[in-house]
Amino acid sequence: MREMIRVCDERDLPREGNVCEMAEGNLCVARIGGRIAVIGNHCPHSGGPLGQGMVEAGKVICPLHGWAFDVGTGATEEDDELHVPVFESEVRDGALFVRPPERPS
Repeated sequence: MREMIRVCDERDLPREGNVCEMAEGNLCVARIGGRIAVIGNHCPHSGGPLGQGMVEAGKVICPLHGWAFDVGTGATEEDDELHVPVFESEVRDGALFVRPPERPS
């Protein structure tokens, strides 16, 4: 299992109900229900920047076409075949840490 990497200071995280782009635009970070969720930032439908979207009912909404991605599963109701990656994350020692996905062998 890969080690977690530091992404940002806790003070840089979005407020409740908001999202932001991090890690050179590759991560969408959302604060939902008091917890931090980290998913891939690129909508697989249109390439939209999810980190510029909105949060609604535990989902991040793509700003381009309105597709909603569940922050727990990465799935969308719009297409069973498409999803975004979901990253394990934690806030500790005043910073956000994210575990990068395993590389395929």
